[in-house]
Amino acid sequence: MAIGNAGLAAPIEKDASATKQLKTLLSRHFYFCMALAMAVLVVWGFSHTIDTSLFHANPPRPLLLWLHGAAFSTWVVFFILQSALVRVRKVSLHRSLGWFGAGLAMVMVPLGFTIAVIMARFDTVVLHQQAADAFLSIPFADMIIFGPCVVMAVYWRKKSEYHRRLVFIATCQLMDAAIGRFDFWFNHSIFYAGLDFLIVLGMVRDWVVDGRFHKVYLYALPPMIAIQSLAIYLWRVNPRWWQGITHAILGW
Repeated sequence: MAIGNAGLAAPIEKDASATKQLKTLLSRHFYFCMALAMAVLVVWGFSHTIDTSLFHANPPRPLLLWLHGAAFSTWVVFFILQSALVRVRKVSLHRSLGWFGAGLAMVMVPLGFTIAVIMARFDTVVLHQQAADAFLSIPFADMIIFGPCVVMAVYWRKKSEYHRRLVFIATCQLMDAAIGRFDFWFNHSIFYAGLDFLIVLGMVRDWVVDGRFHKVYLYALPPMIAIQSLAIYLWRVNPRWWQGITHAILGW
């Protein structure tokens, strides 16, 4: 009987050990691995368009677009570095560098709105694209979500469980620019689903490690999805009232 109990206990202990190892792996490395994955996604996505749309564009794109690309690329590098510093327990340096990130975000938000307007005018007047004005809803939605997430992350900077999830969500929201470089995701208007999947991975991480979803996700994700859905509707349907707003913004 004792031998039977021992034989039964062995696989149970093995399963418990594997579960513990998975929890440890996700607890220590999830955000750093996600930061690297998002960097790969950005490089992969923009590799489809950056040469013809920026480096060797004909006609040349507005100079501010280069600054926009530099600022948003810097944020991705910043997110990787901050995740790495937490992983190696350099918390004091992480906090000091965090103020650089806060300042960078303060530049990115107005820059995001500004370049969206500039490119809408450029795409319409110079490239003669249709419905470029309606597309304003997409970058506007990105900044409307990204900005408050960063502000709340700064406010809760001493509450690490809130802070790191808010920065993670803010960074995920920027990934639609990379995911949208893939024709299938862009043409079917599902690039937001791609970035929301990244956020869901964060929720799965919490479920495995903590046995529950953190309240940051429960409060942030529903309004995010609502804003994203509205942005897609305004872009694809372009109702008359939205046309009036975009024309006023563009000065038409």
